[in-house]
Amino acid sequence: MHGVRGWRRFRIACATAAGAALLVTQVYADSKSRMQAGPSAFSARLRRVLSRDAYKHATWAIAIADAESLQPIFRLSDQKLVVPASVTKLFSTAAALRALGPDFRFITSVYRTGEISNGELHGNLVLKASGDPNLSGRWSEDGHLSWVNHDHTYANFQDNATLTNTDCLAGLDDLARQVAAAGIHKVQNVLVDDRLFEHAQGSGSGPTKISPIVVNDNVIDVLTSPGAQPGQPARVLVQPQTNYAHVESTVTTVDSSKPTQISVEQVDPHHYVVRGTIAVTSPPRLKIAVIEDPSAFARVLLIERLAAHDVLVNDDGEAPTTTGPLPAWASYESLPVVAKHVSPPLHEELKVILKVSHNLGASLLPLWIGQKQGHSTVALGVHDEGEALQEIGVNTEAISFAGGAGGTRSDMVTPQSVLELLHGVRKQEFFPFYHDALPILGVDGTLADAIEPSSPARGKIYAKTGTHVAENIMSGGYLVVSKAIAGYMVTSRGRQLVFAVFLNNVRVKEFSEIEQQGRVLGEIAEMIYKSY
Repeated sequence: MHGVRGWRRFRIACATAAGAALLVTQVYADSKSRMQAGPSAFSARLRRVLSRDAYKHATWAIAIADAESLQPIFRLSDQKLVVPASVTKLFSTAAALRALGPDFRFITSVYRTGEISNGELHGNLVLKASGDPNLSGRWSEDGHLSWVNHDHTYANFQDNATLTNTDCLAGLDDLARQVAAAGIHKVQNVLVDDRLFEHAQGSGSGPTKISPIVVNDNVIDVLTSPGAQPGQPARVLVQPQTNYAHVESTVTTVDSSKPTQISVEQVDPHHYVVRGTIAVTSPPRLKIAVIEDPSAFARVLLIERLAAHDVLVNDDGEAPTTTGPLPAWASYESLPVVAKHVSPPLHEELKVILKVSHNLGASLLPLWIGQKQGHSTVALGVHDEGEALQEIGVNTEAISFAGGAGGTRSDMVTPQSVLELLHGVRKQEFFPFYHDALPILGVDGTLADAIEPSSPARGKIYAKTGTHVAENIMSGGYLVVSKAIAGYMVTSRGRQLVFAVFLNNVRVKEFSEIEQQGRVLGEIAEMIYKSY
């Protein structure tokens, strides 16, 4: 799912980015000239879907082509700019694979600035952040990165978000263990150097502060369970357990006939209050407390993990209130490394980004791409991304991006440009990694529930979804700025196709209706599968 943080912060003006697109009423006026012939059954069924009352003011744009030749099979407004939402991630992940390679790894090192004497470091430990988005939180025992269909970064917008069965401090613990193994048991201070690139604001639901340091997606997870009976306080589990922030709960257990409504309020940078009610029969509900200062968060967590390995700061393992000056950037070449953490390969991280539509990781993509060129801003990274996309075969005159995740007012694509991307990626050596990282219709990721389990198309379509929603301030309800799906399929007749379906600007009354639009796109994907 892709939306900007907090539905109440939206404004209907966000929809203006799609103003150049055609309305469905206009589509039908000249549909014969703009639709290439496909099987008549598909065309007839599609028209029935597009003619529903709900889409009277909406914009549809569709393109289907042969995956090998890019020969068009079906077109509807395929040259019109539309809002892509998280389909943007198809472009940014492909560019990252092209620019960095699937086996690229992040290396996060801890340096020392003084000498060691009798176990005491007469200086500081300095963690130099590398931009690794999974320094902690997703490592599994088999060396892969774990993910679940409904990621914890969406917990404040979805009731079904869950946690991976992994240690959210595994990366920092690995570094702390190595420091202890180096014979260090006391240090003056611990610093985090987050100067690799300029801090920025990402887009999409969940944490949006873009920084070179990321621990547990820069959130504290808050899992609330009901008490034994109505009237009792709810039970709250917080992870990671840390002195960085205090999480207070006022959630009360209520009768099963009453709703479960839980929210997390930030009182100050280090104090959060969990409020609301939870039904006595409710399963545990996950919410997140988003961290304002990722570097300070990582620093305290590292100090706490060092203490667990008998490495103390200021004799007591507590984080000093002052951090001190960082080393000159050029001096790292001469500083000793006492710990090093190597990430899984890039293709593992891209699987997390694409399967669950991970906005924080996707927002980092242009910065990783730019780093290879010595650039340190999102704007320059997006420019470098465009060059990588041109090498793949995308006409960058038909796209516009302001970041890697989707959800900004500048993000626009044409359905034809999406097919160019999907076609061009098939020719790249990294294609197997890209293809296998996509959600599978009816099986996993954001497509797990997009179609009935009995659908013949289940498991046959690999595609990226997108959702961008704004609140309709004037008349209530919501404006679905974009619902989208694009990817690859092998049809019931064995044809390999690339396809892109975009639905922009649909008004809905209830929040629950938003996901219904996603199922409509799943229905269209199934129609393509059956018809061609």
